[in-house]
Amino acid sequence: TNTFAATPTGMAAFEEIGVFHGDASVREPAGAGAFMAYLRGIIEADGHQVAESLCTLAQPAGRTVRHVYEALRDEILADLRAALPVDCVQLLLHGAMAADGYDDCEGDLIAHIRDIVGPQVAIGVELDLHCHFTARMQAASDIIIAFKEYPHIDTDARGRELYALLLDTAGGRLRPVTAVHDCKMVGLWPTTREPMRSFVSAMEAAERQPGVLSVSLGHGFPWGDVVEAGAKLWVVTDNDPALARSLADALGRRFWDLREAMRPVTIGVDQAIDSIMPGRGPLVLADVADNPGGGAAGDSTFILRRLLERGVNNTVIGCLWDLGAVHTCQSAGEGAELDLRIGGKCGPASGDPVDVRVKVRAIVADHTQSALGTRERLGTCVWLEVADGRCQGLHIVLSSIRTQTYGADAFTGLGIGLADKDCIVVKSTQHFHAEFAPLAREVLYVSTPGAMNFDFATIAYKRRSPDYWPRVADPH
Repeated sequence: TNTFAATPTGMAAFEEIGVFHGDASVREPAGAGAFMAYLRGIIEADGHQVAESLCTLAQPAGRTVRHVYEALRDEILADLRAALPVDCVQLLLHGAMAADGYDDCEGDLIAHIRDIVGPQVAIGVELDLHCHFTARMQAASDIIIAFKEYPHIDTDARGRELYALLLDTAGGRLRPVTAVHDCKMVGLWPTTREPMRSFVSAMEAAERQPGVLSVSLGHGFPWGDVVEAGAKLWVVTDNDPALARSLADALGRRFWDLREAMRPVTIGVDQAIDSIMPGRGPLVLADVADNPGGGAAGDSTFILRRLLERGVNNTVIGCLWDLGAVHTCQSAGEGAELDLRIGGKCGPASGDPVDVRVKVRAIVADHTQSALGTRERLGTCVWLEVADGRCQGLHIVLSSIRTQTYGADAFTGLGIGLADKDCIVVKSTQHFHAEFAPLAREVLYVSTPGAMNFDFATIAYKRRSPDYWPRVADPH
């Protein structure tokens, strides 16, 4: 939840991606239910029984409407009561969801689950690494682990790890204890480059020590203004609180020491455009401030406008969320040329709309993209080519479902080739990297006046403490 976003998250935001009532692993095993299907497969292969409950997600936006969160939570609780008795509860949650009246939705859900199953049933929680690790989550669960990778390519691996730990806990072979180190840092730290690549390796090495069950770094979600936000490192050991504490503190200090080397590296729009080298292979530009995965609208026009003004050729940009423009293009039909107003619909952070003459090259209903091992819906998508003479081969992709650009097939699935492009612009902060970096001559992260403020020292928090780096040189 981006608590700074004006648009609330309602039930429609979940429904457009999919709401599955205990059957996601069967109905959509390659899409929203991919993890459910994976987990069901390994559990049943071991001869155990599965009671599957709710599976749904929404693109990040403002706080979830209270009755919507409560309805989703209560469905899970009802399913759990119906399944009793159970030996374990395993949850895949984000960890940074907030609703009206709830700063910690995950902690609230886990606490209700604990009330139902009692103290003897093992509860394990897998979190996105952009989570807020809270005391309530910790108190109500036995084991919490987070993804290690950003982009999140290890969801299944962490799920299998948690499942194995839960089995041993339920069988009395383990007694997990957890120690948490508050890093007092706010930021984004991709694990595809140094020094984070080596830090992930250090966490994995620590897990091979005797008695250590799991090591996690919750990066935190910078645009979630809640009291317990921020980066935290935690260690789970087998009934050894002293080991958990010493290792959490040691790794937490090591992460702290890397802070200057891990500052975000972004450049301006014109500097990015200057880096395009025609005929030398695609330059991939990430429009990091307009990432729907962080709660932005996905319709900002700052980069598109400069591409047009500077007459940049042989480029593709997407996916821009613009329901009105998609509808207009559907009415006009494939092959039509028309004057179209694109983007800039959702407020100042979206910039001003761009007016441009375009040709409708393709319209695809129910388009999807690959998304870190699953399929994600893009809705009706439109491939446009600028036709007003300012640019040659400037292509724009519009979508009717607001989501970040994960996969190359968001473009290629419409018929747009990428290998011959000079520049590819994606509405994403980091999750695009897994598929687009192998195509790229270079990847650059572009700063615009979008909805996601990457000057972490100046984020206008009201609930969380201002005592964090980089706002404070040494909050410790």
